[in-house]
Amino acid sequence: MKKLLAVALLLASTASAETVATGDMGVVIERATGSVLLVDQSDRAALARIEGFGDLSHASLVYSPDERFAYVFGRDGGLTKLDITTRQIVGRVMQSGNAIGGAISDDGKLVAVSNYEPGGVRVFDADTLEMVLDIPTGGKTIGLVDAPGRRFVFTVWDTGETWIADLAEAEPKITRIPDMGDRPYDALITANGRTYITGLFGEDGMTALDLWAENPEPIRVLPKYGRGQEEMPVYKMPHLEGWALTGDEFVLPAVGHHEVLWVDADTLEETARTKTHGQPIFAMARPDGRQVWVNFAHPLNDTIQVIDSVSKEIIHQFQPGPAVLHMEFTARGHEVWLSVRDAGKIMIYDTRTFEKLREIDAESPSGIFFTARAHRTGL
Repeated sequence: MKKLLAVALLLASTASAETVATGDMGVVIERATGSVLLVDQSDRAALARIEGFGDLSHASLVYSPDERFAYVFGRDGGLTKLDITTRQIVGRVMQSGNAIGGAISDDGKLVAVSNYEPGGVRVFDADTLEMVLDIPTGGKTIGLVDAPGRRFVFTVWDTGETWIADLAEAEPKITRIPDMGDRPYDALITANGRTYITGLFGEDGMTALDLWAENPEPIRVLPKYGRGQEEMPVYKMPHLEGWALTGDEFVLPAVGHHEVLWVDADTLEETARTKTHGQPIFAMARPDGRQVWVNFAHPLNDTIQVIDSVSKEIIHQFQPGPAVLHMEFTARGHEVWLSVRDAGKIMIYDTRTFEKLREIDAESPSGIFFTARAHRTGL
């Protein structure tokens, strides 16, 4: 009888418990207030504002594989763990003086943070946020991404080296690859984890690595392209992680030029250029690859252009508002969410009709991160 009563009580409590599904959620960085906004994609609504994340003036985040936890990387070196099911901060460490993003290992066990000050990469246990490894690099680290096999890949601005940290075994294995180029500023990795590309600020071109090679060596990409041809003021560096892969071509934001570059994904040869409204910051592909959405640096950052990936022509241009900082597509690409910082809004658009569907109030919004990122390499 006691057992039956216990089972009945358990079933009753389970039935009354609120079910929280995370697959439809996202987190928006509110850069000016050190807070984040938890949002629901289907309802196109804000669910909660959570405070206490420190300096989010240049912030990003990654998700745990189960989509429950978001790890937020602050500019002040703070690493904060957010439980989006309870809407609470469950861990926070000040791991450096100045950080520039991070990554989570493919098994979800390790979180790595890329630092400007004191430089290097620090790796933490994803459960406890205890540091498990410190990797000094002798310079500012950029372009930190996860790679298959519990590896992290990152590049050093000061030395022009790319490092591969293999943490699959108890003893870390570090590989250093020199001669990547002058002042690499950002990097990307393809979804299959094979190709790592870093942009160069100090010279023309980019540099790639084939991570499937037994001994990866630098591969020069677009060696005749860059600021050296016709130097222009660079108001804000483009984000290579805001790149696009459409079919068999990369679409990359140009540095200091009003254009995006199309590159064959197999040969890494340039195939075309598309003139744009301004200096692109993000060139992001709709998930089906048919469209590329581009936003721009100050002072032309009130505009979005949409490029057809077949014709490579601009098919739509509009002005959502002042300072469009970031874009995020829903998982299947039927909508795109835009952060319009100086309007204090998240604006949501239909990607087929370009109709505005809704606005959500936000405090100086910047990065938008949906939980679908948990299942993608390099995000």
